[in-house]
Amino acid sequence: MSIATKTGDKGTTGLMYNRRVSKCHPRVEAYGCVDELNTAIGMARATAEHDFVGRNLLLIQKDLVILMGELATAVEDLPRYVKDGFQLVTPELTFKLDTLVQEIEAQKITYKGWATPGASVPSATLDVARTVCRRAERRVCALQESDQLQNAEVIIYLNRLADLLWLFARWVETQQQLVPNGEQLV
Repeated sequence: MSIATKTGDKGTTGLMYNRRVSKCHPRVEAYGCVDELNTAIGMARATAEHDFVGRNLLLIQKDLVILMGELATAVEDLPRYVKDGFQLVTPELTFKLDTLVQEIEAQKITYKGWATPGASVPSATLDVARTVCRRAERRVCALQESDQLQNAEVIIYLNRLADLLWLFARWVETQQQLVPNGEQLV
């Protein structure tokens, strides 16, 4: 089977269980932003110079697949989705992020005020991922406001992930002994 199915040639795409919607449907916009987030995190992982960052980013990417699957399923199809053995975003997924936040905050990281992205390529890619995460969060909030999101944990997860990505960027800068303008700390 070819990747070019041509089923989207008229501006529609398929959700789980063969539901067709417009490619600009809020649900498609939401999971598309999460897909972009997953790619941005992949770039951050590819440029990571520390195993602590790379290893944890890979685990997050795997959890984002769960989140995207849930978003790609219409609310009325969620019971079938769960019955078919697919996972939903749970507080346990968010707890893993909370644990990482606490672990990083327990370490001495260096930053004053708001950080300016770009001190290094690895930290800058994490900041790009953070901003993409915030956009995904806004798109998911729009779904919730239009009663198309049943699981509020999705928003909590994305909110926590954006915080974690910011902390990872500052952690990387601290490990590299860089200040936000890229100069070496003395």
